Amino acid sequence: TKDKTQQHLTPSLFFFCDTMVLVLVLGDLHIPFRTNALPQKFKQLLVPGKIQKVLCTGNLCSKETLDYLKSLANDVVCTRGEFDEAPFPETKVVQIGQFKVGLIHGHQVVPWGDLESLGTVQRELDVDVLISGSTHSFSKAVVNGKLFINPGSATGAYSAFASDVEASFALMDFQGSHIIIFLYHLIGSEVKVEKFEHALAN
Repeated sequence: TKDKTQQHLTPSLFFFCDTMVLVLVLGDLHIPFRTNALPQKFKQLLVPGKIQKVLCTGNLCSKETLDYLKSLANDVVCTRGEFDEAPFPETKVVQIGQFKVGLIHGHQVVPWGDLESLGTVQRELDVDVLISGSTHSFSKAVVNGKLFINPGSATGAYSAFASDVEASFALMDFQGSHIIIFLYHLIGSEVKVEKFEHALAN
């Protein structure tokens, strides 16, 4: 049940075994301009040495934030948000196990978060999974066997559309032709976790 899943997933990452490829997916932190730091409850969950790769959609906005992500994993991949000064690429494609994963911030997609427009990006990049941000709101969709993930804002930074944003990030556990996705979101002072699964399309 969902309650059992939540109980199992908090408070740490120590339950993940060494055979998994565990990827932290996050973005739109906007530190220090819209918020001061990642929520402390999230920091307590993110244990260095357990995460193999970090995929960040962008809008880190500071070298200190990038350095923090590098303290969690040696392999950090970022794309450029419209407020990033660092020379990150506009898009990036990485191979994780059997999956080709595409990364884009998403401010280039009009309207922001539009699934049809994101589908165009997915086809151009020729990927199995497309990770995007910009909306500051978590979303998940599967279209024609392709997975679309938006991890939301890891700090709950305000957006152009909302001042009350729920902080969230995702962990993606790649296991062969399957992915298990864990969404962590901060509701009040509690971290809630949801679990999804996705299989590689034939």
